[in-house]
Amino acid sequence: MRLRTKYILFVALLHIVALVLSYFIFREFKILFIVSEVFIIISLIIAWQLYIELIQPINLLMQGTDAIKDRDFNVKFLVTGKFEMDQLIMVYNRMIDELRHERTKQEQQHLFLEKLINTSPMGILILDFDQLIHQANPKALELLGMGEKEILKKSINEIDHPVMQQINSLVSGKAKTFTINNGITFKIQKSQFVDRGFPRQFVMIEELTIEILEAEKKTYGKVIRMMAHEVNNTIGPVNSILQSTLQSAAFTERFSHALQEAIERNNNLNHFMRNFADLVRIPLPEKRTIDLIPLLKRVADLMQLKAGERNICIKFQFESPNLMVNADGQQLEQIFINIIKNAQEAIPDEGMITLVTITHPKQLIIRDNGSGLPAESEELLFTPFFSTKKDGQGIGLTVIREILLNHGFVFSLKTVSPGATEFRIHFE
Repeated sequence: MRLRTKYILFVALLHIVALVLSYFIFREFKILFIVSEVFIIISLIIAWQLYIELIQPINLLMQGTDAIKDRDFNVKFLVTGKFEMDQLIMVYNRMIDELRHERTKQEQQHLFLEKLINTSPMGILILDFDQLIHQANPKALELLGMGEKEILKKSINEIDHPVMQQINSLVSGKAKTFTINNGITFKIQKSQFVDRGFPRQFVMIEELTIEILEAEKKTYGKVIRMMAHEVNNTIGPVNSILQSTLQSAAFTERFSHALQEAIERNNNLNHFMRNFADLVRIPLPEKRTIDLIPLLKRVADLMQLKAGERNICIKFQFESPNLMVNADGQQLEQIFINIIKNAQEAIPDEGMITLVTITHPKQLIIRDNGSGLPAESEELLFTPFFSTKKDGQGIGLTVIREILLNHGFVFSLKTVSPGATEFRIHFE
């Protein structure tokens, strides 16, 4: 039962009792009865006025409560001239002003935070209370190469992506730097914040590839130039002396052969240093629209003779007769030769290399059935001077990485299953 109903029933019952009692007490004294009735009527009027003054603040409070419940902080009350009522109105109006100010402040902060997250150059994933991905900013989607539908409302361990696998194993409050099998280096950091009293996590993803490449190139470029300078300055005069000695004197066949071997070794060393020097002199691509199919056939013809000596067959699986891309044809030809050469060397004897093209989206897959890549070497594949081959210099994959990154193409090299290693290039 509501308060005002109780009040009305109480006043009504009280005055009815007073009216009955006055009748029985003063029924023989008409004048006193009339006077008592007048007092009862006056009491009723005063009770009604008190009811209005007492109930009105409660009604105002109810209206204010409804406004707050509806999150309408624009409802304010005017003063009435009554002290108690005005005190209540002043407190309510001040509270409404504070609530409106706080809501405006929070909305502005929320909008600023949303804009900051969406325009951040760093990828950000925000998890909900159930550890599902609640929000991903555009940079995170770009770095992961995925759409919102593929990751939102999903757990990190449900998503098949190397970055997600690293995030899943990362402890909150820690950071980690790693390189995936396409030579791209990421730094991830997992932290948490408190939302409505409960901890929630967020992950920051940053690509460090460009910075690391620049630092690497600056470092090894300086070293290579210094080494090349010293080697060239030494090999030229030494070869000249050896040639003069070989031509001006009579030596035994064995000694002449030794001198010739020394000259050949110097030439090999010079060629070795030129390979390193070429690594820091890769020009930017001169892009134009080219058809990859004739280019791939030309490279396959070039490499087939060497492959045939070891019973390795090069096959084509072209989805369409043409695959037009915007690239530097000479540089692509160079990396295709390097990739196929590596595939040949990965096949012990009698195998197959398959060139596969996909039209939508434009991709090239160079697949071999060799021995595959060691799992522990995947993160180091495109590191300068790292090689899985016993006598490898680690230059080929570095050159491939430089050219493909200069083109802006996404690529990967991994063993997808036993006896199947793929070098995949995405052209769009």
